[in-house]
Amino acid sequence: MSRTALVTGGSRGIGRAIAERLAADGVTVVLTYASDEAAALESARRIAEDGGRAFTLRAELGSPGSAAALWAAYDELGLDGVDIIVNNAGIGLPIPLGEITEEDFDRVFAVNVRAPFFVVQEALGRLRDGGRIINISSGAARIAMPEILAYGATKGALDTLTLNLAKALGARGITVNSVAPGIVDTDVNAGWLRGNAEAEAHAASLSALGRVGRPEDIADVVGFLASDAARWVTGRVVDATGGSAL
Repeated sequence: MSRTALVTGGSRGIGRAIAERLAADGVTVVLTYASDEAAALESARRIAEDGGRAFTLRAELGSPGSAAALWAAYDELGLDGVDIIVNNAGIGLPIPLGEITEEDFDRVFAVNVRAPFFVVQEALGRLRDGGRIINISSGAARIAMPEILAYGATKGALDTLTLNLAKALGARGITVNSVAPGIVDTDVNAGWLRGNAEAEAHAASLSALGRVGRPEDIADVVGFLASDAARWVTGRVVDATGGSAL
């Protein structure tokens, strides 16, 4: 039986690369998007062209009831349960400490922490034994970056959620891990990174491997954790920063 995966925020960047990688491994992928339907459909089209199977769902996560609504829409696709959940959807908050409002703070935690929590909670009756939960964290959870400190705090919370979910769900053979990217060349970073040789050189210098990350670098780590080869790995944060800030 083909496995099925839910990838939140799967329309662009790291999420798209993850969806494509899982589909290439024979997984049926359901990818969500918040507003960019065209990008989501493009992701699904690319997967289909490569012989895979993909569905798209609109899901603006973070508000009360949004996780339940996501899974209700998922059920309408006629898929029998889920094997892999990738909590990739998230938002940044590049605002200095003295300028962050309570509304800013609540919003970034709602999307980056509360949403993954309730996506998993709502999935418990659908997630098959032996399944996989993979949370996309960030190197900002271990590297001091005051310019994005609230965002980093959400990823630290997500890593703690990963640890506890691994313990809570281990008896069912479900593994739960985090993947922590560093600076990755995606649309989110395009404004300051692409076409700016000085910025790119600085970003590359932060990695022990001397380059900026690519979405495929992260997707391949997720592909491993989603596979049977990672059946004995759980409760871990896998650093995928290219050795940043060693």
